Amino acid sequence: MAAARISVRSVFTGLLISLLCVGSAQGGKLLVIPGDGSHWTGMKPLVEELGRRGNQVVVVIPEASLSMGPSEHTTTLTFPVPYTRESMMKSMGNNLDYLMTTDVSTAVARFKNYWNTMVLLSNFTMITCEGMLYNKELMQTLRDYNFDALLTDPSWPVGIIAGAYLDIPSIYMHGSLPCPLDIMATRCPSSVSYLPLRHTHYSNRMSLWERTVNLLRSLLEPKACSRLYIFADKVASDILQRETSIVELASDAALWLMRFDFSFEFPMPLMPNMIMIGGIKAGKPKPLPQAADQPLVPGLCSGWTMK
Repeated sequence: MAAARISVRSVFTGLLISLLCVGSAQGGKLLVIPGDGSHWTGMKPLVEELGRRGNQVVVVIPEASLSMGPSEHTTTLTFPVPYTRESMMKSMGNNLDYLMTTDVSTAVARFKNYWNTMVLLSNFTMITCEGMLYNKELMQTLRDYNFDALLTDPSWPVGIIAGAYLDIPSIYMHGSLPCPLDIMATRCPSSVSYLPLRHTHYSNRMSLWERTVNLLRSLLEPKACSRLYIFADKVASDILQRETSIVELASDAALWLMRFDFSFEFPMPLMPNMIMIGGIKAGKPKPLPQAADQPLVPGLCSGWTMK
């Protein structure tokens, strides 16, 4: 099993590099628009390796972030945003306190908590989208690079919109998404009779009641995506000068690199451009702290709401 996972990772890495190569000795030009937190730490090893192998890699990040910054073998461009790292930390702490103290003992309570999470995230993504996409100088600089491809996290809609605006092939790399954007955009089959939806806390052995709730959730999840990307849809329509949505733009993705595998996820159908790559080790892990009172802070988007 381990050998199979390593083989898959080698295949997808080689495929990505081959997409970027424009000649036998000259590397390609890759634009990277990552998401913050664990989204960036999962993508960073691949980005640095592509830069080390001779590709011109440009990473675009906001001036204020929790974990993003200059990386080795890449060029980093930043854009101003109307918030600071300190305000982000404070806001995230307040949001986590709210989400972690909310009752999730019933299916209705879990769905309400899930919906509230969409509202919290939609406001933040709107501010970041506007900060980058309405920066004319930055967008012209990116156009002048004449990139061969874009690597982005689809949970970060600014990357989806930028790829459509620059008209370059988009490669999405993600772990868990707040709403089933990957399923909706790729039209991937998702049998709710045996596949529990994300954030339901169900197993693949559901009772009749749980299957019913799972079905109802599947009918409501497109609305959750609409709520999450309500502001991003407006920005995308304005930037591209046509009525569109994040789901529509994401349907044009060339590849979906999914940072999980069936060792941890429930088996499900996949479309031809969806490749499961498992986790990517970012480096040698550090030993856990000896103090027993060290707090554990889960990720707002994926780490805490996943289970």
